[in-house]
Amino acid sequence: MPETNNKEWNKYEETIEQFIQVIAKNMSLYGVTPSIGRLYGVLYFSQEPMTLDDMREALEMSKTSMSTGVRALSDMKMVEPSFKKGVRKDLYKSEEDWYKSFTSLFGSRWRHHTETNIEEADEAIQELLELKEKTTDEDLQAKITEDIDRLEYAQNYYRWLMRFIHVVESGEIFQYVPKIDQKDKK
Repeated sequence: MPETNNKEWNKYEETIEQFIQVIAKNMSLYGVTPSIGRLYGVLYFSQEPMTLDDMREALEMSKTSMSTGVRALSDMKMVEPSFKKGVRKDLYKSEEDWYKSFTSLFGSRWRHHTETNIEEADEAIQELLELKEKTTDEDLQAKITEDIDRLEYAQNYYRWLMRFIHVVESGEIFQYVPKIDQKDKK
C-alpha cells in the first residue's frame, strides 16, 4: 500500500514539475528568464510563503540568484512579501491573481516601448521636415512627404495602442473580455 501511495506522489510531483517547466518556458514572452519563471512556478505551487533559503533548496540555485529572481518578480507584481509571526527571515509568496499580474506586466512593458516609438516618430518627422525645407530636390521632397504620412500613420497607431494599454492597466479590459471564474471554466 505505501508503495502505491509513493508512486502516486511521484506522479503528482512529476505533473507539477512539468507544468512549472511550461510556466518557465512561457515567461520568455514577458522578457523573463526560464530560471525566474521556474522560481515563480515553485512559489505558485508552494502552500506556504518561502524564504530565499527555501527557494534555493527547492531550485538548487544560489541565494543571490533567488534574491535577483524575487526582485524581478516583485517588480512585475508577480511576487509579494509575506509575513508569518515568529519568522524573522523575509518570506515571499506568488501573486495568485494572474489577471492582475498580466495587466501590470503588459502595461508597464508595452507602455515603455510605445512611448519610445512615439518619441522616435516625432524626432524623425522633425528631421524630415527640416530636410524638406533645405532641399531643392523635388523627388526627395515628394519622398519625404510620403514618409511623413507613414510616420503620422504610425503615430496614430501608437496613440491607439496607448489607449489600449490604458484599458488593460485600468482593468476596463475585463468589461470586454471578462475573467474566467473557477466555476465558469469556459
